[in-house]
Amino acid sequence: MPKRVLFCATVDIHLKVFHLPYLKWFKEQGWEVHVAASGDMKLPYVDKKINIPIKRSPLSSKNIQAYHELKMMMEKNQYQIIHCHTPMGGVLTRIAARKARKQGAKVIYTAHGFHFCKGAPFINWALYYPIEKFLARYTDCLITINEEDFQLARSHHFKAGLISHVHGVGVDTDCYFPVGPLDKFVLRVEHGFNEEDFLMFYAAEFNKNKNQPFLIKSVAMVKDEIPNAKLLLAGEGPMLEECRKLASNLGVDRIVHFLGYRNDVDELLKMSDIAVASSYREGLPVNVMEAMASVLPVIASDNRGHRELIENGKNGWLIHLNDTEEMSEKLKILAKDEELRNKFGITSRKIIQEKYSIDKVLSENRNLYSLFTEEREDLGWAVH
Repeated sequence: MPKRVLFCATVDIHLKVFHLPYLKWFKEQGWEVHVAASGDMKLPYVDKKINIPIKRSPLSSKNIQAYHELKMMMEKNQYQIIHCHTPMGGVLTRIAARKARKQGAKVIYTAHGFHFCKGAPFINWALYYPIEKFLARYTDCLITINEEDFQLARSHHFKAGLISHVHGVGVDTDCYFPVGPLDKFVLRVEHGFNEEDFLMFYAAEFNKNKNQPFLIKSVAMVKDEIPNAKLLLAGEGPMLEECRKLASNLGVDRIVHFLGYRNDVDELLKMSDIAVASSYREGLPVNVMEAMASVLPVIASDNRGHRELIENGKNGWLIHLNDTEEMSEKLKILAKDEELRNKFGITSRKIIQEKYSIDKVLSENRNLYSLFTEEREDLGWAVH
């Protein structure tokens, strides 16, 4: 019987954005790779893909159908490893895999940031905490991506077979890297910006958690002292129009640039001066790691994921949530001090290279996968 691995997530774009290196590795090791997620996106390195109707809302009746489809898929294909991601993908997969585990399948769940965490609303603890703690007993390996979640799972005695800390999903440092002054100038011209502009970049969905209004308000406070400031906001989402109106009302609609969904984030980072981030909650934010790999200093709101990446006064600053005074002061410091920007940026990339590069994280995951495969000594690890 061929070796088969199943990757599950709520939506297929999650697997495309974050997990293609892992699909590729299993394929190169001779495994048959299957994917179950909502969406009809074609994914490379995949032998079989099933579009199942997983919904983010736990109250959706479609999730009952998704559970039955997952269960049938597991019974039919007899997977050796089942690796699930995202909250609802993780819940439904682990419930559906109970019989498969009794038959020898190993279930791995990566928690990309628990919804219950220090400072999270009570409702998050009341709803998500008991679910995750209960489902841990049906999990052979619980992977956390930040130290706070790792310690929380251990201290609260989650009964997973193994609780591990892996440094995120990895950043491709061959894609995200700094460029010289001439290349930076050319990129700015191509994207309609001037050499003397002070470019601040943030890529994120426009939603309540990402909190872009905080950045818009902060920029409005420095528009007179930093007349060449430009805030570049990439992304789409339900709060986009509200943010456009806020920028207009504050008189910064020519300073704040709404870039929409972008496939050229690497170029936008290369031409920027700093990265900013404003979210209330993060697991381990890829957008910040990509900025750090691009040798940018980061000014970010103080939350679990940002604390993992930003060392205050070394590669940027952590700002109290929604403190526009503090954010505006830090923006003014970096706008006026190119030497400090360069110093912070160099430290940013060093942090990524030491812990968070794709080859480092692939190696960490290989070590975990090897615990659940029969041919431990023969496993190679190809990084291309």
